[in-house]
Amino acid sequence: MATADTMLQTALREPAGQITLDLSAVTFFDSAAIHALVRLAQQFPNALTVLPSRQVRRVLEISGLGEQTWLDPA
Repeated sequence: MATADTMLQTALREPAGQITLDLSAVTFFDSAAIHALVRLAQQFPNALTVLPSRQVRRVLEISGLGEQTWLDPA
Protein backbone atom coordinates (compact mmCIF):
# COMPACT_ATOMS: atom_id res chain seq x y z
CA MET A 1 0.00 0.00 0.00
CA ALA A 2 2.75 2.46 0.91
CA THR A 3 4.57 2.07 -2.39
CA ALA A 4 1.36 2.47 -4.42
CA ASP A 5 0.85 5.97 -3.01
CA THR A 6 4.53 6.79 -3.58
CA MET A 7 4.19 5.64 -7.20
CA LEU A 8 1.13 7.84 -7.70
CA GLN A 9 2.62 10.92 -6.03
CA THR A 10 5.90 10.57 -7.93
CA ALA A 11 4.08 10.32 -11.26
CA LEU A 12 1.94 13.37 -10.46
CA ARG A 13 4.83 15.49 -9.13
CA GLU A 14 5.86 17.05 -12.44
CA PRO A 15 3.71 17.96 -15.45
CA ALA A 16 4.17 15.42 -18.21
CA GLY A 17 2.83 14.83 -21.68
CA GLN A 18 3.61 11.11 -21.52
CA ILE A 19 4.18 8.73 -18.61
CA THR A 20 5.74 5.28 -18.84
CA LEU A 21 5.65 3.09 -15.74
CA ASP A 22 8.21 0.30 -15.85
CA LEU A 23 6.75 -2.31 -13.53
CA SER A 24 8.75 -5.15 -15.08
CA ALA A 25 10.52 -5.95 -11.79
CA VAL A 26 7.38 -5.79 -9.60
CA THR A 27 6.50 -9.09 -7.92
CA PHE A 28 3.58 -7.96 -5.72
CA PHE A 29 0.68 -5.85 -6.98
CA ASP A 30 -2.36 -5.34 -4.75
CA SER A 31 -5.65 -3.43 -4.85
CA ALA A 32 -3.94 -0.21 -3.68
CA ALA A 33 -1.58 -0.43 -6.66
CA ILE A 34 -4.50 -1.12 -9.01
CA HIS A 35 -6.30 1.94 -7.63
CA ALA A 36 -3.20 4.12 -8.11
CA LEU A 37 -2.80 2.85 -11.66
CA VAL A 38 -6.45 3.55 -12.51
CA ARG A 39 -6.09 7.09 -11.10
CA LEU A 40 -3.03 7.66 -13.30
CA ALA A 41 -4.92 6.36 -16.33
CA GLN A 42 -7.72 8.83 -15.59
CA GLN A 43 -5.26 11.68 -15.05
CA PHE A 44 -3.31 10.92 -18.25
CA PRO A 45 -5.77 9.54 -20.81
CA ASN A 46 -3.94 8.38 -23.94
CA ALA A 47 -0.61 9.37 -22.36
CA LEU A 48 0.12 6.44 -20.02
CA THR A 49 2.05 3.30 -20.87
CA VAL A 50 2.54 0.50 -18.36
CA LEU A 51 5.29 -2.09 -18.84
CA PRO A 52 4.11 -4.89 -16.52
CA SER A 53 5.89 -7.86 -15.05
CA ARG A 54 4.27 -11.25 -15.51
CA GLN A 55 2.75 -10.97 -12.02
CA VAL A 56 1.39 -7.45 -12.60
CA ARG A 57 -0.12 -8.48 -15.93
CA ARG A 58 -1.84 -11.45 -14.28
CA VAL A 59 -3.32 -9.28 -11.51
CA LEU A 60 -4.56 -6.76 -14.08
CA GLU A 61 -6.10 -9.55 -16.17
CA ILE A 62 -7.87 -11.02 -13.14
CA SER A 63 -9.18 -7.59 -12.16
CA GLY A 64 -10.60 -7.00 -15.65
CA LEU A 65 -7.98 -4.45 -16.69
CA GLY A 66 -5.96 -6.69 -18.99
CA GLU A 67 -7.25 -5.09 -22.18
CA GLN A 68 -6.60 -1.44 -21.32
CA THR A 69 -4.90 0.64 -24.01
CA TRP A 70 -2.25 1.81 -21.55
CA LEU A 71 -1.07 -1.76 -20.90
CA ASP A 72 1.89 -2.67 -23.12
CA PRO A 73 0.92 -5.81 -25.07
CA ALA A 74 4.45 -7.28 -25.14
